[in-house]
Amino acid sequence: MTDATALELLHRVFGYPAFRGPQAEIVDHLAGGGDALVLMPTGGGKSLCYQIPALLRPGVGIVVSPLIALMQDQVDALRQAGVRAAFLNSTLDFAAVVATEKALCTGQLDLLYVAPERLLTERCLNLLDRLAADGQLALFAIDEAHCVSQWGHDFRPEYIQLSILHERYPAVPRIALTATADALTRREILARLGLGEARVFVSSFDRPNIRYTVVDRNNPRRQLLGFLAGHAGAAGIVYCLSRKKVDETAAWLNAQGIAALPYHAGLDTATRTRHQQRFLREEGIVMVATIAFGMGIDKPDVRFVAHLDLPKSLEAYYQETGRAGRDGEPAEAWMTYGLNDVVIHRQRIDESAAGAEQKRIERGKLDALLAWCETAECRRTRLLAYFGETREDRCGNCDTCLEPPELWDGSIAAQKAMSAILRTGQRFGAGHLIDLLRGKTTERIRQLGHDSLPTFGVGADLDEAGWRSVFRQLLAAGLLHADAQSFGALKLTDAARPVLKGESLLHLRRQRKQKSALARRHKTAAATPTGSDETLFEALRAWRAEQAKAQGVPAYVIMHDKTLHELAARRPASADELLDVPGIGQAKAERYGAEVLEIVAAMAIAWPVQDSAVFGRRQF
Repeated sequence: MTDATALELLHRVFGYPAFRGPQAEIVDHLAGGGDALVLMPTGGGKSLCYQIPALLRPGVGIVVSPLIALMQDQVDALRQAGVRAAFLNSTLDFAAVVATEKALCTGQLDLLYVAPERLLTERCLNLLDRLAADGQLALFAIDEAHCVSQWGHDFRPEYIQLSILHERYPAVPRIALTATADALTRREILARLGLGEARVFVSSFDRPNIRYTVVDRNNPRRQLLGFLAGHAGAAGIVYCLSRKKVDETAAWLNAQGIAALPYHAGLDTATRTRHQQRFLREEGIVMVATIAFGMGIDKPDVRFVAHLDLPKSLEAYYQETGRAGRDGEPAEAWMTYGLNDVVIHRQRIDESAAGAEQKRIERGKLDALLAWCETAECRRTRLLAYFGETREDRCGNCDTCLEPPELWDGSIAAQKAMSAILRTGQRFGAGHLIDLLRGKTTERIRQLGHDSLPTFGVGADLDEAGWRSVFRQLLAAGLLHADAQSFGALKLTDAARPVLKGESLLHLRRQRKQKSALARRHKTAAATPTGSDETLFEALRAWRAEQAKAQGVPAYVIMHDKTLHELAARRPASADELLDVPGIGQAKAERYGAEVLEIVAAMAIAWPVQDSAVFGRRQF
């Protein structure tokens, strides 16, 4: 394929008419032998940035990928497109490994996916040495490159050793790719992988199709069920902090009639693999998981990611929520968030065995996440700003844009809370302090004599949820500290002094009750793409499901939903028209074209004559 141009390959192999964003520049740079670090959001087309240069350059492209599921999906999709691709990982028996290695050494592969652990073995490096000696190494692509960062959320020790590629094969171009990396992580990737001369390509981090929503936690199961009601039959992920909560939530969802599967490191390998395969290959499965699940999941039609617990950082949140809406269709990132999240995460950091510098960095990352949760500004604007990107206007597709929270002067409420903390010796958590402020005569309040304190009952104007919001925001603002050594007791920080003394005002946020308009906007956002015939789309979807089942691959490997919607909108009548549909290249047109055109033609009698003016290509 080395005589073709990048644009010709893009259209003929992958079925797309043009590159997006910086793709063309990245492809040209890498195909010309340059090194690159690419930061591009999930669904932005990172894979094409190395797949096309690998087809343009002599030899085979070696792709370092951290997860078996990702390798399998990528290879299945490439083979559907007519690309000679394979992988080497622990799922292969010895005979299959030998056959793949033979294909590699005899020039029968365009792309080979390999795990970092296997690549670093002498057996694999010796194979690469032979290819390099013959000039048959096209490039190295290091996917999920943020795994190199020790400060990151997906650290993989083997990634640090990948600097050997630079040392051993200095003439072979390398590209490191990730969807998530702040400035610190970018510097670490460049340094640890020996990419000092690499060009850095940073795409917009914006995922405009994802709606961001954070709700104050009061009854998380009821809240989750209400959210899922708007995504009936859709595939999604629900993240929980603990394995126990994963198991309990999955069982509860199944009892509510929602097909849910648990996934965490405590399950045996066979169960995890089976659940992951069901999620990838079946329609409408909800995966309830810890963060052990998700990195590298290539499923494009995940319609939502819900968090029942606070993630570790904004990078982790962005990475996890980015698994929704990879196909560009409307998706949602939804999270419940409560006071206990703040306490637990601060305790986790304080009690960890990490060094002082790492703890400082983790506290900074947590503070940034908490500030994002409590913002009254556009969430998208704040999220993009964290990654160094400026957005001037409000997005109109997050909860703070659709239902702006109220801001109120919380100075006096904060003073009451701080006074209660001081008068009780800074020895109690939020639950006891809220009872004190609201004047609840509990047994513990009486035993401790706290019903005689001046602060007893001074906060009766706020309900329990209101006070939890106040304490949560004081913690998020750094005015309070949850002391891990004192079982989470709340204590004042130095930053609290000006507010306590009335020297500075403190504005807090208060969420308005959700209006029905938000639900209506949600339904509008998730509507069928303009022009797509729903009946034809469902017929194509059923055909795709049969193909996927027969071939033992996920449905989206055959064709993405977006391609099916395009087919249902354009209604192609010939092979040439079929090749104009985004996502259908030459190989797919040859393999599936006759069947697709037959389905479209069979549905033609159901279409009114007047539709021909809308769809233009075919007159009825």
